[in-house]
Amino acid sequence: MAKKEEKKIAEWMYSIIRRPHITEKATLCAAHNQVVFRVAMDATKPSIKSAVESLFGVKVKAVNTLISKGKTKRFRGKPGMRSDEKKAIVTLEEGQTIDLAAGI
Repeated sequence: MAKKEEKKIAEWMYSIIRRPHITEKATLCAAHNQVVFRVAMDATKPSIKSAVESLFGVKVKAVNTLISKGKTKRFRGKPGMRSDEKKAIVTLEEGQTIDLAAGI
């Protein structure tokens, strides 16, 4: 049962942390020891912190979240709506790093 519970916990963590958000602005945040992730809309700051700490094996100093509202766009001539997304800016403790290029 312990192995099954560990698998459920790992799946739960991967459902919270969707993927890294790699943009020019997010790359500039790396100079301040920060990493940006796209996360689930219902994820809370404590759950994001625990998921990042256990998945990457680092110490998290702070978590800031923001919700980007979806834009109205036209798809094949018809109006449509992009979905909303939630981002988490995770500040790491001094000396801690996450290598996003290597993967997990």
